[in-house]
Amino acid sequence: MHEPAGAAPVVLPRFLTSPLPGWTAEADVLVVGSGIAGLTCALRLREHVARVLLVTKTELSAGSTAWAQGGIAAALAPEDSPHEHLDDTLVAGIGLCDESAVEVLVTEGPARVRELIGLGARFDTDDSGAITLTREGGHRRDRIAHAGGDATGAEISRALIAQLEAVRADPGIEIIENALVVDLLTSDEGSVCGATVHVIGEGEIDGVGAARARAVVLATGGLGQIYSATTNPSVATGDGMAAALRAGAALVDVEFVQFHPTVLHLGPGASGQQPLISEAVRGEGAVLVDSTGRAFMADVHPMADLAPRDVVARAILERMQATETDHVLLDARHLGSQFLELRFPTIVARCRELGIDPATEPIPVAPAQHYASGGVRTDLRGRTNLPGLYACGEASCTGVHGANRLASNSLLEGLVFAHRIADDLVARLAAGELPLVGASGEGSAGLLDAGQRDVLQATMTKGVGPLRSRESTSSALASLVELAGTTSDAEPGPHSWETTNLLHLGQALATAAHLREETRGGHVRRDHPDSDDEDWSAHLVHVRDPGDGELVVIRLDVDLAWPQDVSDADETEALEGVP
Repeated sequence: MHEPAGAAPVVLPRFLTSPLPGWTAEADVLVVGSGIAGLTCALRLREHVARVLLVTKTELSAGSTAWAQGGIAAALAPEDSPHEHLDDTLVAGIGLCDESAVEVLVTEGPARVRELIGLGARFDTDDSGAITLTREGGHRRDRIAHAGGDATGAEISRALIAQLEAVRADPGIEIIENALVVDLLTSDEGSVCGATVHVIGEGEIDGVGAARARAVVLATGGLGQIYSATTNPSVATGDGMAAALRAGAALVDVEFVQFHPTVLHLGPGASGQQPLISEAVRGEGAVLVDSTGRAFMADVHPMADLAPRDVVARAILERMQATETDHVLLDARHLGSQFLELRFPTIVARCRELGIDPATEPIPVAPAQHYASGGVRTDLRGRTNLPGLYACGEASCTGVHGANRLASNSLLEGLVFAHRIADDLVARLAAGELPLVGASGEGSAGLLDAGQRDVLQATMTKGVGPLRSRESTSSALASLVELAGTTSDAEPGPHSWETTNLLHLGQALATAAHLREETRGGHVRRDHPDSDDEDWSAHLVHVRDPGDGELVVIRLDVDLAWPQDVSDADETEALEGVP
């Protein structure tokens, strides 16, 4: 598929400008990221692999997992079933889920959650000791396990990190914090054999170094900082996705960005990470009302306030437009102060810090970027199209989420597919596959100055936010071309590397958003207000041409996409043969 009409081709460098590596580390497997996916994979690998290197961008506990409020979805109740969970996931994904991947998720998920409990995660329970299950948008059963009311992610992260702390003295596992992956290293044959990593530290492990390994697992999280307002932490700058794209990995479904419908509205001009008001608040009975006090969701969807996230976000945007306001209100007053403080202590405390008491006044909310449904394309074992490269968690696209992630499926996906990756790697390494090879190639390209990040974020928010059109996406693409033209001699370092990563991903995202002429998932195309299954039951795949660096967009119909193994010869031929 060619680039949008009138647009200059997007050309990506193979490497970012960076100093030559000043140190080297070696391992059997390099795991990048310390969210639920990365931590699960590292722990599982260490049971059977001699040398594991885990690098994380800041501290072990700083990933997106710790910010997850709602919980983790799994068919744990006797009256529930994996089949029902599968059906709800497919409905939320609006025709673009890979059913085989969803089946893996929902059938293996309950066992993975029970294993997490075995590792020490403490979920909320009733008086009999049974896990308390609640409901969120898109689920037709109570199947959300939570901890500390609204601190599920933090509890899961704590439990996993506690396990890692227990093996810090083990010479077979090394943890490097404050480490930003700059680029992936590849061999002459194209297999991934490590990464260049910048560490803010002391002693020998400081500055840029080369972490070499027989396989690399990317668990680097999302790209939320590509927008002006997001629920993602500041570290979510898409570094793993961008490095994979430059190395030749396929990215898919990047246009499907989920905008959480209920993010605390802090007023005009608010930017950066915004407080999330969990879907679970609506699951307990809170109601969305507009500025006139009218509850509007019952007129929109049979599940009313618990409709899938894309439906709720779209309804809120329409009410904001109709009432000429920049937010709506979430009314939880009838739940009472005692219940709110017990069930949602983190949310209540944060609201009160900002001068809003949910027990006595409605909470102002508006949609904001929350989750990247697309990412590095993988098969059911987490393999990408590059030998030796795996991906899991939000950095990946397993096919589970389709055009719109079902609430609380993200933590489960991280657990299930990280477990599968570890098992696949253990078997392959034991069989002598994926030998440690030398890296080849070098080069550099101009970096986007970190001072341009606000301009980039404003461009993406205005042109490729939840409301899109041919005009808005064309304008965004033109602005991104101008920004790309300013890349030059910016000082290499974390801020310029992150900003350049956001630029590269922004170009891919805006291109896909421009090409997809329909409304589906988390976005509305004003000029194409309906879903178009006839023309757009398809995925858009982005691959960097290794010859000239041009970003090529490939259309794959749903029936042709998501093979069991994306490294199959037929799939490789399809990727390389499409102009």
